[in-house]
Amino acid sequence: MDKANTEQTKFGEVIKAMGLVFGDIGTSPIYTLTVIFLVTAPTQQNVYGVLSLVFWTMIILVAVEYTILAMSLSSKGEGGIVVLKEILSSYVKNGRSVTLIAYLSYIGVSLLMGDGVITPAISILSAVEGLQYIPGLEHIGISEIVIITLIITILLFSVQSKGTDKVASSFGPIMVIWFSSLFISGLISLLHNPKVLYAVSPHYAIDFMLHNGFTGFIVLSEVILCATGGEALYADMGHLGKTPIKKAWHFVFIALVINYFGQGAFVLSLNQGEVTKLNVLFGMVKSQQKFLYIPFLILTLMATIIASQAMISAVFSLVYQGIRTHIFPLFRVSYTSSHLKSQIYINSVNWALMISVIFMILLFKESKNLAAAYGFAVTATMTLSTVFMIWIFSKQKDKLKLALALFVILVNINFLIAVFTKLPHGGYWSVVIGAIAFLTIYIWVKGNKTVFKSFRSLPIDTYLVSYEQIYESGNILPGTALFFTKSLDMIPPYMVHSTIRGGIIYEHNVLVSVVTMDSPRGVQKLYVPEIAEGLSGLEIQVGYMERLDIPKILKETDIDAKVMFYGVDDIKAKRLYLKIFSFIKKVTPNFVQFLELPYHKLHGVLTRIEI
Repeated sequence: MDKANTEQTKFGEVIKAMGLVFGDIGTSPIYTLTVIFLVTAPTQQNVYGVLSLVFWTMIILVAVEYTILAMSLSSKGEGGIVVLKEILSSYVKNGRSVTLIAYLSYIGVSLLMGDGVITPAISILSAVEGLQYIPGLEHIGISEIVIITLIITILLFSVQSKGTDKVASSFGPIMVIWFSSLFISGLISLLHNPKVLYAVSPHYAIDFMLHNGFTGFIVLSEVILCATGGEALYADMGHLGKTPIKKAWHFVFIALVINYFGQGAFVLSLNQGEVTKLNVLFGMVKSQQKFLYIPFLILTLMATIIASQAMISAVFSLVYQGIRTHIFPLFRVSYTSSHLKSQIYINSVNWALMISVIFMILLFKESKNLAAAYGFAVTATMTLSTVFMIWIFSKQKDKLKLALALFVILVNINFLIAVFTKLPHGGYWSVVIGAIAFLTIYIWVKGNKTVFKSFRSLPIDTYLVSYEQIYESGNILPGTALFFTKSLDMIPPYMVHSTIRGGIIYEHNVLVSVVTMDSPRGVQKLYVPEIAEGLSGLEIQVGYMERLDIPKILKETDIDAKVMFYGVDDIKAKRLYLKIFSFIKKVTPNFVQFLELPYHKLHGVLTRIEI
């Protein structure tokens, strides 16, 4: 019985992985071959070459890079570029190398933010364009398609605050139906021309690249679209586990390959002029059974919404990781699920993302135009991840994985060179969005370091001399007071002002220090009961993906605070970037708002800092 339940649970996790992990890569067949055959003639030689490139791209950049190499590296089961950075940092102690690793990870995070804007835009827009193949709607205009896309986008972002917990259970089954429909439609088309399966041979991909010169690189920049979303296999590993994602990938991979090859067979059945006038996937499905087209289109729209939802959730998770690792400013975070740690909502990020997606839709108007801009951020992120993996495997002295990673980076570099051709055609927008995110990270990290240097903290030994004199005088207040500090051995200026100069010392005083660990999960409490008479300390060590519930931890430690003191920085900056840092700090919540502490107990103490 237990074994049957375990098997059922495993099967359920595989289904869940279909909905939460494979939405992006699973909706790539909607536009990938359509865009490719706009830039190269659909001759038999070219079709075989393109299909071979698609097949081996998924093998090398998804299967090898992520399911084999990346998934062998984790921190307490978690994955993602931030995790790779933390793993690598544990091996590298040199100052310059640590700085380089940090900035490479900042670039990776920033590029993923750019990807998070383009993915919902291209996914939903490409699905809505399928309306053009419904009888009677053939002449629907671009403006109408854009308006419908905008309505769906606004509705999608508007429901984020409610949480996706209740509907997320349906994502997996819907995506199973989606991948099954891709497999069946591809197989039906493939049976009419099974010879296209010869394209699994890498010979056709190499031959295509050798005989097409610069055009081959243009095609390569579009072929990468078949692998977009591949990084989600690794990034979402902590939510679902390695095994369910790998098992789901086997089914997804077969469905995608059969569908792409089926599309290739369909392209070869058409005149060359016809190919450039239609969406290959929609045209293929409609040619098989017209009455099934509308249900397929509805399914397509549902799949693209699920793919967009997965990307929105990924951006929330990425920003949360950034907040907890101190590279992003603090934002108000809402937890939309009581049992799923990954279910969070960040209001300001949600609306900024929505505005950016709407801007992209209005700017590009058609999915083929967006596809021309899509891929740079994805490819650059994949390349950075591989660089980290090579570095880690060399430190681990794992020769086999190092050799594989070196091969993968060669392929990555070719794709990266190819996607540079997209920059003049709108690809620069992913760089612009990424640059905004990177500048925010840079200013925040640099500003915090400058403030810390200007922060005249007092060593606890020096502080205790004055503290003990006041405490022994008996001029103390009843109850327990908390004082938030960066560490238990250094006393911040605001506490010196309030306790030593202001004489506000309670019967019980507790220093509370919150330390973010390098690992993603785990909460540890270190209680120091007797630093001095009436003074104790509590160090809370927490993983950067954990939800931090201070009131709950205090209750577990039997600390009932009457008041909670914290410092408020009044920053006077001279340099421009520090002025921007000061502005960001003023308009974003402070850490007591982020931690959702009881307001009736809070007392902020102002400290002037000149930087």
